[in-house]
Amino acid sequence: MVGDSLIALLFLVLDLMLYVAEAASSGPGKPWYVIVPMDIAMTAPLVFRRRYPLAVAYVVLVIGFVHGTLQIGFGSLTTAAVLLYTLVMYVGRRQALYYLCAQIASGVVSFVLNSQGQSSLVFSIVVGLTFAFCWVLGEFMGARQAYHAEVEARLHLLETERDQASRIAVAEERGRIARELHDVVAHAVSVIVVQADGASYALRSDPDLAERAVQTISHTGREALAELRRLLEVLRNEQPTDGPRIPQPGAESLGELAQRVREAGVPVRLEIEGGLTGLPTGVSLGVYRIVQESLTNTLKHAGPGARALVRVRRSDERVDVEITDDGAGKARALVPEAHSLPGGNGVIGMRERATLYGGSLDVGPAPGGGWRVHASLPVRLAP
Repeated sequence: MVGDSLIALLFLVLDLMLYVAEAASSGPGKPWYVIVPMDIAMTAPLVFRRRYPLAVAYVVLVIGFVHGTLQIGFGSLTTAAVLLYTLVMYVGRRQALYYLCAQIASGVVSFVLNSQGQSSLVFSIVVGLTFAFCWVLGEFMGARQAYHAEVEARLHLLETERDQASRIAVAEERGRIARELHDVVAHAVSVIVVQADGASYALRSDPDLAERAVQTISHTGREALAELRRLLEVLRNEQPTDGPRIPQPGAESLGELAQRVREAGVPVRLEIEGGLTGLPTGVSLGVYRIVQESLTNTLKHAGPGARALVRVRRSDERVDVEITDDGAGKARALVPEAHSLPGGNGVIGMRERATLYGGSLDVGPAPGGGWRVHASLPVRLAP
């Protein structure tokens, strides 16, 4: 409103200067107490032209008719031109066209009342050029304003998409780290607890067995600490370091995993059909972690005397992993097969690993008793 106030003040000063000049050259004409209020009434509505463009335009139309009929100055023309530009830019072409037609009709009536004769032709040309210039200027500035609004909207959308992508990436990374930590800690702690219980029972009756259990606890704990240190090092360092990296376990390490579980007290039979080399890194890690989590659950929940069977079949298109155990067979057989239990965080992590690479996971009681985990992952990942 400050800029519009300055424009209104400029138009008022110009009309008053024109009045003073005419009065000085040809003597006093119309009284000042008519001219000054009419000039103020003609220019004052410009202050509110952006806030109430349509109402101000028609107020100026009415006042401008009186102002032009009295031939006070050019205020009626200049304010009408500014309001036409305002309507084109802020309201729309249709309302601006209605206003232009009303201004033309008002001008024709004013010319007839004044009987200006031949001078009306020159004035009409000036008025037409003024209105045409204001219309074109309003179209240009309106298009420019719309372009800037579109650019700002797109920049805001890009910023929003960037923030959302960052949040999604952070959530995915947190989920991946949580899966890794759960698999490492759960497996290691389960083996340590089982071996510690066995060592406590065999401490007096079989010292050699207790010693082997303690050695297994030590070995498992060191491996878990090494993997935890590796994960924490990745979290601490924003930039990759040049130091050596411990490779992630893969499907080729299933033999070592089965041996560790055997040493923990659960007999594990491992059957592999087809080579497991050449699998994508993520799929190979997923196969290893699914087998690791399943055997960890066997250690924790199957009970004494349980046995486990791990079958891995690789075809040209998929890798099928099946882990079954006969622990607590009668108790688990009471659960219908159709009601696969969702499990805790471990089963959630296995399902996430399977679906991440376009695979599937089925977890639930086996038909003949015990527990069954079946995962199917693609050999070739989609690009």
